[in-house]
Order: sequence, then C-alpha cells, then structure tokens
Amino acid sequence: MNGWDEQDPGVLRLPSGRLVRGRGLRHALDPDAPRPSYGIYLLGDSPPEVPWTSHWLRWPDFRLPTDREECRTVLQDAWRRTAEERVEIACGGGRGRTGTALACLAVLDGVPPERAVAYVREHYDRRAVETPWQRRYVRRFRPVG
Repeated sequence: MNGWDEQDPGVLRLPSGRLVRGRGLRHALDPDAPRPSYGIYLLGDSPPEVPWTSHWLRWPDFRLPTDREECRTVLQDAWRRTAEERVEIACGGGRGRTGTALACLAVLDGVPPERAVAYVREHYDRRAVETPWQRRYVRRFRPVG
C-alpha cells in the first residue's frame, strides 16, 4: 500500500490496512531500513535534521502535546498520508508519546477511542501509551471537524 513492510520493526497495521511506523529516536535507524517520506517527531525540543519532509510537534516526555489542536490536525494529515506515503511517528523512546499518537491514528482509522490503547499495545508495543493522562487523551481524541 505505502511501501512499509508489515514485518519490519515498529510497523503498525491499522484496521483499514494502512501501515505506519513508530520508532524511538534514541535507537539508531538501521542503515538498510526504508526511509519515511514523512515523519512526525514528538519531542520537547527540536528534532534532529532529517532528509525527508517532517513536522515537529512540541510534546515533552511523559506529557501531552503542548498544542492539542495542532496535534489533532497533524495526526489527521498523517493518517491521510498513510494511504500513499511511508509515515513515521517517533519520540525519544518510541513508546509513550509515539504510542499515544499511534492510538490516535487508530481512532482516526475507526477503532473506538476506548479500545485504541489496547489495539496499539497488542499490535505495536505492549508498553505503549505510558501514563494515565496519555490514555485519557486517547479516549477523548476526536477528528477535526
């Protein structure tokens, strides 16, 4: 569909079949791994430079995005892009903020908000979405408009 291999580390298949990769930036990217065409980086400080199109969402570790409306808009755009592009979502460790964003993408893909965290834990990382407020954020997440 979009160039990711479902068997590659961090690749999550959404119920619609769309693929998205989650990643921890503290772990070096395998030089042979496919590169994203679009990346969203969830960090408190500016992300490292990358040679592909990217967007930085200010999102401190163990917290929530500082601008929730911007986050909703960016994630909705990312979900649309997954139909044709290799989209990557990453934070420092690849679990808390990344898992929260992936759960929000699952909501956009049709997973009920109250099931999205469990979906991401089952299909991405069993420790994804680390804090109670991140879980609550996903339960309350709704598409723009």
